[in-house]
Amino acid sequence: MLNGTSPWHFHLAQNAALILTSILCLPLSTFILFSSYVISFLFPQDAPRKRRRIRASPTFVPQTILITGVGMTKGLVLARLFYEAGHDVIGADFEPHGVQVCGRYSRSIRRFFRLPKPTADDGSAWYIHALLRVVKQERVDLWVSCSGVASAVEDGQAKEVIERRSSCRAIQFDVATTSTLHEKDTFTQETERLGLPVPETYNVTSRDAVHKVLHRSPKRKCYIMKSVGVDDAVRGDMTLLPRRTVSETYNHVSQIPISDQKPWVLQQFIKGREYCTHALVVEGKVKAFVACPSAELLMHYEALPSDSALSRAMLAFTKEFVARSGQSLTGHLSFDFMVDEDANEKGAELMLKPIECNPRAHTAVALFSGQGPEISKGYLSLVESNLANGNGHISNSEEEELVVPRQPAKFYWIGHDLVTLVLLPLLRLLQGRMRMEDWLRGCSEFMAHVLFWKDGTFEIWDPLPWWWLYHVYWPGQFVASILQRRKWSRINVSTIKMFAC
Repeated sequence: MLNGTSPWHFHLAQNAALILTSILCLPLSTFILFSSYVISFLFPQDAPRKRRRIRASPTFVPQTILITGVGMTKGLVLARLFYEAGHDVIGADFEPHGVQVCGRYSRSIRRFFRLPKPTADDGSAWYIHALLRVVKQERVDLWVSCSGVASAVEDGQAKEVIERRSSCRAIQFDVATTSTLHEKDTFTQETERLGLPVPETYNVTSRDAVHKVLHRSPKRKCYIMKSVGVDDAVRGDMTLLPRRTVSETYNHVSQIPISDQKPWVLQQFIKGREYCTHALVVEGKVKAFVACPSAELLMHYEALPSDSALSRAMLAFTKEFVARSGQSLTGHLSFDFMVDEDANEKGAELMLKPIECNPRAHTAVALFSGQGPEISKGYLSLVESNLANGNGHISNSEEEELVVPRQPAKFYWIGHDLVTLVLLPLLRLLQGRMRMEDWLRGCSEFMAHVLFWKDGTFEIWDPLPWWWLYHVYWPGQFVASILQRRKWSRINVSTIKMFAC
C-alpha cells in the first residue's frame, strides 16, 4: 500500500492502472447494464411492483423525502427503500471535483441537487442555506441525513435550522449530541457518565503523557492510539503500544503528530472480534437495528442473526444508551464493539466493550434491502404518527415492532474485490511474492462473491448507478488526483472516500 512518502510516479501509476482497469471492464459492464434493462422490462422486479401496488391504494399519501449522501451506498439504499415504499425521493450530495455521483442517476430519485461542501474558510453557512432552499422548494416532509464523517456536525447544525424555519422534520441528531458522539474522547466520557462499560481510555496531548500512561500500566496491557479528529493518514495505524522494546516504543511515539491542537486518545486494546451496529432512533425509541462483523476497512457485510446472543446484547446496549441519555434522540446511531471471551469458573463469558460511536447512517443499512415498506414506517413515525396503519404508515396508538433484516443477503463491492482479491495478488504473484495456490484461493473467493453475494450498489431494476460508479465517478476522481498531484493510500468504494496520505 502506498503512503505519503511513496514517490509521485508510484501514485501516478496507481491512478493510471485503475483508469485502465475501468476501460478494460467497460464492454462487459455495459453489456450487463443493457441486459438488466431488458430483463427488468420483460420480468418486472419486486421493488417497482411493490411501489405500483402501494401507490394504487386510495388511502396512501406519499411523502416527499430528502436524502443527502446518495453518492454513497447507504444513501442510495435508503433512496431505493423509500421509493419501494411508494414515496417521492429527492436526492442531494456533494460532487467532489465536479464529478457527478452515481446516486443522481438512480431510478428511485425524482430530482437531484448538488450541494456546496462546508469548508474551513466559509464554514457551513452556504451548505445549510442550500439544504433549506431544497427543503422549501420541494416541500420536503422528512430529511434523512446520510452524512459522511467530515460533515456530521454540519448536518447537526442544518437540522436545527431546517426544523426551526420549515415544517420539515429531520432524522439527524442536534449539534450538541452529534459533537459529543462524533469525537472519540467525548463519546467515551459520555458513555462513562451514563454508567455503561468502556475500555480504559486516556486523552493525551503530548508524547510525555503517552509515555506516562504506558510506564504505569501493567506489563501485559496494550494500547492503541487514535486521533481524536479526522486524519486519513493515520486512520489505519493499529500499532500496539508499548512495542517490544523501549526504544521501539519511543521511536513510534516520536512520529505521531500530537499536540494540544491535535489531541489523541490512548485506548486499551481488547483482543477479540470487532462488530458494528446500525440503529434508527426516533424520539428516543430504537425503530430498526442490525449488527454485523466489522473490520478497520469494512467491505463485506453479513448480518448477525437478530436472535443471536451477540446481536441481542448489542441491541440492549443501544437501547440502554438511548434511554439513559435522558433526551428524545432522533437520528442514526452506530456503535463499534470489541467482544472478548473471558474464561472463568462459570465457563466462557462474553465481554462487550464499545470503542467508537458514529452518530450517522452506517453502510450496514444495506442489509435492510427489500424491506422498504417496513423500514419506512420507522422513519415516517416522526411525521405521520396520526395516520392510519397500513400502506407504509403507522398509528400513533400502536407501537410497531422493531425492524430487523429479514433473510438478508451478504454484500460486497465488485470493484473492491476485483482489485484486492484478484489484480493486486496477481501483481504479487508475478513478482514472486505470492504462491499460485494463494492467488487461486483469492480468485475462488471473488467468484463466490460474484455468484452468491450481492453487490452493494447494483440492482437489476436500477443498474445505472453501478455502471456510473465504476466507469465515470471513480475514473474522474483518479484523473483529478493526477491533475492535482494528490496522493492517496486507500479508497472505500461504498462511501466514495479516498484516504489522503
